[in-house]
Amino acid sequence: MSQETNTLYPVFLKVRNLQVLIVGGGNVALEKLTFLTKSSPDAVVEMVAPYFREETLERAKQYNVKITKRRFRKSMLKKRHIVIATTDSPKVNKRVYELARKRFLLCNIADVPELCDFYMGGIVTKGNVKIAISTNGKSPTTAKRLRQFFEEVIPDNIDDLVQNLNEYRKTIKGDFEEKVETLNEFTKGLINKN
Repeated sequence: MSQETNTLYPVFLKVRNLQVLIVGGGNVALEKLTFLTKSSPDAVVEMVAPYFREETLERAKQYNVKITKRRFRKSMLKKRHIVIATTDSPKVNKRVYELARKRFLLCNIADVPELCDFYMGGIVTKGNVKIAISTNGKSPTTAKRLRQFFEEVIPDNIDDLVQNLNEYRKTIKGDFEEKVETLNEFTKGLINKN
């Protein structure tokens, strides 16, 4: 058996500058909304579905998510950047994907890796430090366990280090290469070499 590799390219999106559409209002839609708003509380999101769970409506209200109670229509893809489909209908989800692809929109069809341009992996956040974890869509449970591990081992005061290094970085003289070299030298003690 040949060794598979994860060829995904990790990107951190400023979703407050993007228009996100979630199609669906059930359990999976709530899971995607929770994941998105936990990591990016200022995300600009609209959800569309004929029915929404009460918990979804509560979370949507808490994070200023627009709720549209109606069936999905292709016109809802206008002025979007990202589309997430979570309906119980594989036919609807595939239609959302095909229409999104025609418009060059990033699309995630929940639980259908072959219909995903991106995955919503595990995320660890400690102040300004954020780590994203991907299992290439193979095992969300593994990503969850790794997230829990990193949440435990990364110290809560890591943000103090980041802030202090940012202030130090501002005082360094020289061109970009010299600054990088100085910071590399200064921070190499952070790596524990056994």
